[in-house]
Amino acid sequence: MSGIRTVAVVGAGTMGHGIAQVAAQAGYVVRLSDVVPGAAARGLTRIRANLDGAVERGKATAEAREETMARLTALDDVAVAATGADLVVEAIPEQLELKRGLFRTLSALLPPPALLATNTSSLSVGAIAEAAEHPERVVGMHFFNPVHLMRLVEVVTHPGTAEAARESAVAVARRLGKEPIVVKDSPGFASSRLGVVLGLEAMRMLEEGVASAEDIDRAMTLGYNHPMGPLRLTDLVGLDVRLAIARYLHSALRSDRYAPPAILERLVAEGKLGRKTGQGFYTWTEP
Repeated sequence: MSGIRTVAVVGAGTMGHGIAQVAAQAGYVVRLSDVVPGAAARGLTRIRANLDGAVERGKATAEAREETMARLTALDDVAVAATGADLVVEAIPEQLELKRGLFRTLSALLPPPALLATNTSSLSVGAIAEAAEHPERVVGMHFFNPVHLMRLVEVVTHPGTAEAARESAVAVARRLGKEPIVVKDSPGFASSRLGVVLGLEAMRMLEEGVASAEDIDRAMTLGYNHPMGPLRLTDLVGLDVRLAIARYLHSALRSDRYAPPAILERLVAEGKLGRKTGQGFYTWTEP
């Protein structure tokens, strides 16, 4: 599965456009697609804004920015974007049947040795792979938000993953400038299982009035050298995303550690989803 040159990213939201950006910066030809009309084009706009910021801070040159943008194409047709790609990375909403349907479609469009990767943060990679022809070429590639800054990629292997697929995913992650870790397919993998516990406990502390959101976060940034506190991170990830993951892990692992706190349920019901809506555990002036 070596020789990857063209990467298709399906889903142009927070994660998808970030994956497309780092792939284009690494020299891949990238097609960013989304079924929502105009979403892929908006993803390219967000990528350019990220690159503009890098140029302003002296982290990138104007020439590098233009070269990266030249390698990117936005498409509303997922089939057109995926056809002929060497690697497809799925970054659509965390709904198992939605992902299974996409992988069924992708595997019909792309014969081996094309590599199929899911960016799921908690769902079973094996369950997603079951929907694909040649499930041995399906892996998890779990990126972190914001993708252009976060160094970790979890490469998740299910029992049927081919060694060549795992090696290819690790090689791609390294070319993107990331540090890959390889984990077995299990609920929450390594990062979500650990991170969600911390985030949910921070929410319970906020409910109990132990401290303010700001001070709970400072406990982790100053006391444990975390780059960001768990409540601010939840706002960036999206409270709705965190709630879906917590519900899934609570069901899959049968542990009350993952039971969603009432404050999380309430904020999501009120439409307060974090940075993307302007309100979550914090108030955001920019989406």
